[in-house]
Amino acid sequence: MKYSFLIFGILLTIICSASESVKIPIIVDTDANNELDDQHALAYLFFNADIFDIKGITTNSTHNGGAIKGHYDEARRVMKLCDVWEKYPLIIGADKDFEEIVPNINAAKFDGHEAVDFIIKTALDNKNGKLVLVPIGKLTNIALAIKKEPRIKDKVRIVWLGSNYPAPGEYNLVNDFTAVNYLLNQDVDFEMVTVRYGKMTGSDAVKVTLKEICYKLKGKGPNVEPIEGRHGGQFTTFGDYSINLFSKIKLHGNPPSRALFDLVALAIIKNPNWGETKRVPAPHLVNKVWQERPNNERTILIWENFNKNSILSDFYKSIEQAN
Repeated sequence: MKYSFLIFGILLTIICSASESVKIPIIVDTDANNELDDQHALAYLFFNADIFDIKGITTNSTHNGGAIKGHYDEARRVMKLCDVWEKYPLIIGADKDFEEIVPNINAAKFDGHEAVDFIIKTALDNKNGKLVLVPIGKLTNIALAIKKEPRIKDKVRIVWLGSNYPAPGEYNLVNDFTAVNYLLNQDVDFEMVTVRYGKMTGSDAVKVTLKEICYKLKGKGPNVEPIEGRHGGQFTTFGDYSINLFSKIKLHGNPPSRALFDLVALAIIKNPNWGETKRVPAPHLVNKVWQERPNNERTILIWENFNKNSILSDFYKSIEQAN
């Protein structure tokens, strides 16, 4: 009998180890204080910890969200509301852009060095396939990490929420053009989850209304000690904070709505069937406009045509199950 228990214990250990090994190792790099999509992407990440092996969160600053401290503070606020504060590392990152920082990259300390060093170390230490880096803001931290330690190129997969490709512009892109071009010229797995403002083919199509958010998220998420919101007020669930964020931001269209852009990048990593892909020779930016390079042997993956209903349904389900 004791041998049966021993064998059962060994099998259970093997099963648990196998289950853990299939989780996706991931770092999300966020400009959390910009709008409201970063917050929902982070919540989705935390409430899918059975899918994602969350190594940590790094931060960057983009124009609308102010200096880096505000982005760090907002990410921390979301972590507390999701009841994961101190469960995962939260690392401060770059304030300026790639071109400004890179001359100092060999110094012991430079703008964003904490996030850059964390990305490098995590990539080098990771033994479970490629580490997935998900920048949902500008690409500065990721570009600096690869510039500083080229050995991580074959150890990471970059899934960037950014660009209106093949059209010009987009917020995450314009916050650091030089980082975009640098990465497009590196031999590293690179995927663009398109935004395409006003088009049904990009993540801009994954829109929600305030009415929908109120109906789906009121009181949803773990109950935590009161946390002060970005716009004031006290919140004890992420769902109620989400409603506050939506009530404080300008909505567009008919009916008035807002896209959850960043959420899409995590959703298609969880389930690639929720988007369509095409592989293209890596283009680059010339005078801030895309220029195709049809003879370029280096290729990148373009994500488009997202399944809005499946993505949002899974988002709501994830938060419902976190209660």
